[in-house]
Amino acid sequence: MKALVLLPTYNERENLPLVVGAILVHPEVSVMVIDDGSPDGTGRIADELAAASPGRLSVMHRTGKRGLGRSYRDGMKAAIGMDVDVVCQMDADFSHDPKYLPDLFAAAAHSDIVIGSRYLHGVSVVNWPLRRLILSTFANAYVRQVTGMAVRDCTAGFRCWRREALARLPLESIFSDGYSFQVETLFYGLSAGCTVAEVPIIFVERRQGASKMSTRVMAESMITPWRLVVRDGRVGRAAQPPSGYNRGGSGR
Repeated sequence: MKALVLLPTYNERENLPLVVGAILVHPEVSVMVIDDGSPDGTGRIADELAAASPGRLSVMHRTGKRGLGRSYRDGMKAAIGMDVDVVCQMDADFSHDPKYLPDLFAAAAHSDIVIGSRYLHGVSVVNWPLRRLILSTFANAYVRQVTGMAVRDCTAGFRCWRREALARLPLESIFSDGYSFQVETLFYGLSAGCTVAEVPIIFVERRQGASKMSTRVMAESMITPWRLVVRDGRVGRAAQPPSGYNRGGSGR
């Protein structure tokens, strides 16, 4: 299975060489770094890494308005036209450990969308303050209640899409810029009839740098589920993992 990992970056110069190295140990996996004009030189480091790994690492230098959602949209548009089977989303700060990629790929053999879930077996989060853990848990319950999506971790950013499923998303119509991009794309994937699986991961707070969470991002996350429901209606369909992928082997 050929896989492409989309890796949005903004001021991740300390983390980028390490996470790229950890991703590329997996065969048949390539990386697209999508840099948002990082003032710390992350884009230059990405170019150097690409030169050292021809054919396996590419770099997209974005200009104009920054934002996680915009970065992913541009990366996804490019990925849809590439010769890959699956397209993954993950953070560049090691909160999403590349060791879980094989588990996501295995589940993608049976599901259109695979989520690396923090909440499949209780709470699997390390080094978060209690306030942020409560906020994240509430956010997922809130999204499920408003949209009708029966997924344990609706806001997860560690995902794997089958390329043909990704092509069903109305990327030009997606309005989210921040973390609510994850909610919006999942909503449209389910609305398009995509099947979803969740595999358990342990989420570890970033090793280096600062979190991109802000008041504006949180406000957008509160409003987005209602915008989706008003515009498109509730999903109202179950999204259960296939047997064998939500327990046992991948629960590291």
